[in-house]
Amino acid sequence: MTNETPCNATALRKASRRMTQLYDSALEPTGLRSTQFAILVELARRSEGPPTMAELAEAMVLDRSALGHNLRPLEREGLIALQEGSDRRQRLIVLTAAGKAKFREGVRRWQLAQDRFEQVFGRSEAATLRKTLLGVAHDERLGRLSD
Repeated sequence: MTNETPCNATALRKASRRMTQLYDSALEPTGLRSTQFAILVELARRSEGPPTMAELAEAMVLDRSALGHNLRPLEREGLIALQEGSDRRQRLIVLTAAGKAKFREGVRRWQLAQDRFEQVFGRSEAATLRKTLLGVAHDERLGRLSD
């Protein structure tokens, strides 16, 4: 790698850290971090019922251990509940009434960060960026390299 060839991963990580700072500061009064709020959003918008750990991990583009790490404080705070699924090995993640209330509180704070980003970066540019980044996030071709 030369100085003329910037690293895509480094640029994305730097941008991600800046965005995390923005959204975490907006969500601070709720007691949620942006990673936790993203889980509540995913659970709140599901119409097909509570997801399994594997389904939620896939939707969040996280491995199951990272998801478990992020779920523990939400469960401890009573915002989610883990329930047995159709067989004993399957765990479903359920958004509790307290979790739904925290989600609604978070949406108002999240909107502040969303508005700030679009004010600084531009509404159209932000939409284009989201589309591009979601394309990257869900492109299976960018998984592990094999020799």
